[in-house]
Amino acid sequence: MSWQPAAEPRAEETPQTALEMDIEPRLRDLGDGFSVRRVLPFAKRRAIGPFVFFDHFGPTVFAPGQGMDVRPHPHIGLATISYLFEGEILHRDSLCNAQPIRPGEVNWMTAGRGIAHSERTPPTLRPRGSRLGGIQSWVALPRAFEETAPQFAHYEKDAQPMIEGEGKNLRLLAGSLFGKRAPVEVFSGMFYADAEMKAGAKLDLGMEHAERAAYIVEGSVEFAGARHEAGRMLVFRTGAPAVLTARAAARLMLLGGESLDGPRHIWWNYVSSSKERIEQAKADWKAGRFAKVPGDDEFIPLPE
Repeated sequence: MSWQPAAEPRAEETPQTALEMDIEPRLRDLGDGFSVRRVLPFAKRRAIGPFVFFDHFGPTVFAPGQGMDVRPHPHIGLATISYLFEGEILHRDSLCNAQPIRPGEVNWMTAGRGIAHSERTPPTLRPRGSRLGGIQSWVALPRAFEETAPQFAHYEKDAQPMIEGEGKNLRLLAGSLFGKRAPVEVFSGMFYADAEMKAGAKLDLGMEHAERAAYIVEGSVEFAGARHEAGRMLVFRTGAPAVLTARAAARLMLLGGESLDGPRHIWWNYVSSSKERIEQAKADWKAGRFAKVPGDDEFIPLPE
C-alpha cells in the first residue's frame, strides 16, 4: 500500500526488564473513514529484524458503492506483505498479476529494483458495501538483493504451516519458527506469524531469532508481570526470555529476525541503503519510467 507519513508512535522504554520497548501506535485517518495504526518506523526503533514498516488498518466499514482505492504507486528495495483479518483486496501490479487476497492468504511482492502496484476493493463487493481489516508490512531486502528482479507470489490459506496445541494456533506466514518453514521465498533470516491464543495459554518465542516482537491485535497478554492490551507492540530484548500469557483470548502478530545489514533510508514507498538510489527512483516515477500496471490507468503522483 501507499501511505503518507503519520506522526511518530509513542513508546515506553523498560531498560531493566526483558521488554525493551512497548510501542503505542498513532491513529491516523487516511480519508473515507480508512484508518491505520502506524507502529513502524519509529524514531527509537527503526526496524525489528528486517521489518521496517508495520501498519494495522481497519476494521473499516465501507458503505455501498464505496471501497478502498490505493492507486498505482512504486516500490524499490523491499518486499511487501498484505495480510487480512477480514474483507478482500484486489492486487494488480506491473508484472501483469491480478490477484485477490482474502483472510489467511499471503500476497508477497518483492519490489527489488522496482515495481508498481495498486490495491482496491474488488468491483463485486462495492454494490453491497464491505468491511476491511488487516496488517500491511514491509521487509527491507539485504543489500545484495536490493536490486533483484521484481516478483510476486500468492499463497492460499492452506499453504502456510500451522503450529497448534496447548491453547495456541499459529499460522506461519513467512520465514521459520518452531521448526517450521513457510513456503514464501525470503532473503534473510526472519519470522512472521499470526497467533491465536485461548485465555491462559502461554507462548514462548524462544531464542531462534535475535530480534523479536509481538503486536497485540485483539485481547490482552501478560509479560514480565505486566498486562498489555490490544493495539501495542512489545519489543523483546535480544537474548532475554520472551514468554507471553494470554489473559483473555488474544490474537498476536509475531515478527522479527536477524538484524539488517546496515541502516535503511525510507522515503514515501521507497526503501534503500542508498540515498542516491532513492533520488533515482523519485526521478524515474516522475518521468514515467516505471512499468505500468495493466488494467489500472490511474497513478499516485510523486509527493512534492
